[in-house]
Amino acid sequence: MNVLILCYEYPPLGGGGSRVVAGLGRALAEAGHTVTIYTSRMPGLPAEELDGAVRVRRVRTWRRRADRSNAPELLAYAVAMLVALLRERPDRAADLAHVHFLLPDGLVAWLMRRLTGMRFVATAHGSDVPGYNPHRFRLAHGLAAPLWRRIVASADRIVCASMGLRDSIVAAAPEAVPVVIPNGLDGTRFRPGGPRRLGILGVTRLFERKGLHHLLDAAAELQEPVPIDIVGAGPERAALEAQAGRLGLPVTFHGWLDNADDALRDLLEETAIFVLPSSAENFPVSLLEAMAAGMAIVTTADTGCAEVVGDAALLVPSGDVPALGAALDRLIGDPALRERLGARARRHFEEAFTWRRVAATHERLYREVLAERAKRGHA
Repeated sequence: MNVLILCYEYPPLGGGGSRVVAGLGRALAEAGHTVTIYTSRMPGLPAEELDGAVRVRRVRTWRRRADRSNAPELLAYAVAMLVALLRERPDRAADLAHVHFLLPDGLVAWLMRRLTGMRFVATAHGSDVPGYNPHRFRLAHGLAAPLWRRIVASADRIVCASMGLRDSIVAAAPEAVPVVIPNGLDGTRFRPGGPRRLGILGVTRLFERKGLHHLLDAAAELQEPVPIDIVGAGPERAALEAQAGRLGLPVTFHGWLDNADDALRDLLEETAIFVLPSSAENFPVSLLEAMAAGMAIVTTADTGCAEVVGDAALLVPSGDVPALGAALDRLIGDPALRERLGARARRHFEEAFTWRRVAATHERLYREVLAERAKRGHA
């Protein structure tokens, strides 16, 4: 099968969504499919390269930061990508197009369908769904709502990683019937079971909804203070640094680290406790990394995080600082519990979230879509 993938982010650009696209593309290629990915280009990145057996075509846009894009940059990306696709027409050689993020890539695919007839499967990742992240995108989602519903209606399938995101899609587009397929991860790069230092690690983009300010408030009341490492970039960094200083906490801010960076792998393998106290998540890749590395995890019970970890973590209500502190105190004081949770997390990852399993589920979906098209005369 020849698969064309569109995503405005691909490593080294972007966060969890870009890593999902990379992992899925590589796994499909390893299964024998031909995979071409169209994505953004920034200075220093080649226009075209091979990532293993995956062909990566980068289109020059006005993106200025590796870790995130703003609304004007996303619109500029959509224009540049549409022009590139119309000029190069990779869809002619593809059996199936799979776009990631309903906005901006779904917009590009919708326009391509209107202009060229290109049909597509789309994956929603969270921030591209109305109501998912109202602190950042309420205005943009409100303005784009009619177009968003047209994009959803024009896709052959809408894929999402969690039941919570599925419910958000249906709430915004009741006629939609999303398919839930979890994200995956290559766990072979992690070596769980080694010695760990007693400390707390958070890996996420530094937005308010990620809840790291709650982590710092909880850490200030711990019975036994421990060092904290925070990996990620974002607009809340200055406020978090000021909060840590004000509370006198031993926090190291590492900034943004690429998923393939050995420093990130070492932190995941060598730190005892992983915390993601987010108030809104779809299916965070950072939790998969922590599980694959065999960490003891604390995360939120009322978000997509709970779907990821199952019974392999301590769950607390989002925004509940005392509950978060109590869970951390419990792990800090109980080495045996940390070891049990870490081993359980690794087993859960291997049973459900390897890319081989996830890619096979996508492949079955692709074949189902192609069979339906053939039956209707769209082959």
